[in-house]
Amino acid sequence: MLVDLSGKRVIVGVTGSIAIYKACELVRLFVKSGATVNVVMSESAQKFITPLTFEAITRQKVLTESSEDWSSNLNHIDLIQSADSFVIAPATANTINKLSKGITDNILLSSALAYDKHLVIAPAANTQMLNSHYTQGSLKMLAVNDVAIVQPQEKLLACGTEGNGALAEPLEIYYATAKAILKDSFWSDRKVVVSGGGTIEPIDEVRYIGNHSSGKMANALALALYLKGADVCLVTSKPSSELPAEVYTLEVQSAKEMQEYLVDCIRVAKKGKVSKASLNNPDAIGVISKKPYLFMAAAVADYTPKFPQDGKLKKDMLGEEWALELKQTDDILKSLNKDGIVTIGFKAEKDEAKAVENAKRALESKALDAIALNILGKENNFGSDKNEVIFITKNKEQKLELDSKINISLKLLNLAKELDSE
Repeated sequence: MLVDLSGKRVIVGVTGSIAIYKACELVRLFVKSGATVNVVMSESAQKFITPLTFEAITRQKVLTESSEDWSSNLNHIDLIQSADSFVIAPATANTINKLSKGITDNILLSSALAYDKHLVIAPAANTQMLNSHYTQGSLKMLAVNDVAIVQPQEKLLACGTEGNGALAEPLEIYYATAKAILKDSFWSDRKVVVSGGGTIEPIDEVRYIGNHSSGKMANALALALYLKGADVCLVTSKPSSELPAEVYTLEVQSAKEMQEYLVDCIRVAKKGKVSKASLNNPDAIGVISKKPYLFMAAAVADYTPKFPQDGKLKKDMLGEEWALELKQTDDILKSLNKDGIVTIGFKAEKDEAKAVENAKRALESKALDAIALNILGKENNFGSDKNEVIFITKNKEQKLELDSKINISLKLLNLAKELDSE
């Protein structure tokens, strides 16, 4: 999921690393998002790839030692002045250590030192070079100075050894950079719980009752919240591998399991940081000052098999007709303790004539602060990448026209901000 970065300018700095090929994909992601991208290359980076490659992708002149021009804005001072974010990917151990000491012996380091906004770095280095106390000390110093660090991966490195040091995936770096641009003080460090996907109610160990919910809206919400700076806990039956690693995700199946995890996550969100450690050790939770939020986007099954079976039920034992006995599941959203947390429900409807009336009834009966109504249609049916939402509170209704689910999510967050002051 890419976000709309139209009107934004991103500087991408590349250094001399074999991982530089991933920088081409990173730049392409920014261009595809609508951002204007300027690339700055160190001399060593040009040993791996030529400036022409980046110029072909960005349609912008690359800044190098030889292309720097003081009669235009293609220089290490003017170029970065209007940039919304600056990311260095890959960032070698050499660059990391020099950057932390303020050394500017190449065009990229000079540009980075002159930049005074959101600097992001994505390390790529041999494991021993990365783990050196010099490099680790430099990374800590950069972090103290509000430089965002996208952690490298552990895999087989180009040098032939296996360990930590491989450049993070381009999408992960893209999200970290977009976060630096889109971060919102209202959502920053606010604890938010999101539920998503359709629950799976087991009949036996092979069969189950489910629904068509794809979980895409919840994943888009979790991403939007991450980009705004929130501390997100996503409880879902349909997790996405494309979400940033910092989005803490709990995968569940049944309605009962979802309810248990949501109760724990909400309890933790009301007291402190949402993480695996805090869930397992409530005493370690700190006090928070911002009111937490719950976005209940999951499609929880209304019924579950009364007698789920071990193993697989045989067709010849069941006969030509099979009367499956069901029991009602708990209404999770209604039963949750919502004191001290802003709660937004989601409702999907097919009947356009009664949709708003049904949503308002749910708003009151479930004691919600707001409800996001999705009237399903051809372009925003189950599994689609688009949505159209009517945001309903006790006092007003606001329609969000058909758009991508990530854009709808970002718009929903702007509306949801008003609920904390009501």
